[in-house]
Amino acid sequence: MMEQFTRTERIFGHEAMEKLAQARVAVFGAGGVGGYVIEALARSGVGALDIIDNDTIKMSNINRQIYALMSTLGQYKTDVAEARIRDISPDCKVRTYRTFFMPDNADEFNFTQYDYVVDAIDTVTGKIELIMRAQECGVQIISSMGTGNKTDPTAFRIADIYKTSVCPLARVMRHELKKRGVKKLKVLYSTEQPIVPLPSTEKEDTKKVPPASNAFTPSVAGLIIAGEVVKDLIGYGAK
Repeated sequence: MMEQFTRTERIFGHEAMEKLAQARVAVFGAGGVGGYVIEALARSGVGALDIIDNDTIKMSNINRQIYALMSTLGQYKTDVAEARIRDISPDCKVRTYRTFFMPDNADEFNFTQYDYVVDAIDTVTGKIELIMRAQECGVQIISSMGTGNKTDPTAFRIADIYKTSVCPLARVMRHELKKRGVKKLKVLYSTEQPIVPLPSTEKEDTKKVPPASNAFTPSVAGLIIAGEVVKDLIGYGAK
């Protein structure tokens, strides 16, 4: 066991750390939520990480995304993520994909190779396809619901999709997944009523204002998801 993970081993034990070292996790989306998922998984000793994102870092990302710095503006999030992982856990096997996951490119991914899949993407079409592919292959998956327009990081919950409430994205996903015969799905969602984002200028169309966000809600969501992944991989707390 590498020395940087000894404090984690004191919690979970040697056998659990060996399981994490042998695990391959795919994180789809390396933004506000996904970036913190990747960070925590790397710091937990996960042995292989696949990172899927086609975006570059923009100035508007700096308020909430772990890879967004003045020094990384314009760089691909996958490249910055890979460099950071190697600086945390040099033995971690990292694969990056500069692509926006959607149904038309889903065949590029062999889901049977993954021990766990994290859905941290925004588009409903992409999320549904990702969930269907993972479940068809019998791969564990956790899906992030909406974290934008939220201010209360204590309102996040882990639940089955059909036991969620309040979250507008979860409502859409429940409807779409039920139509497709999906019986269950582990998700992170918020019980907080979303705020109405303010326009940045008086002339801005309030109907087209992008979601508001901050430094402390998507980050907490990502860390909670990472904790679920780690505990599921090692069977921690399982009955």
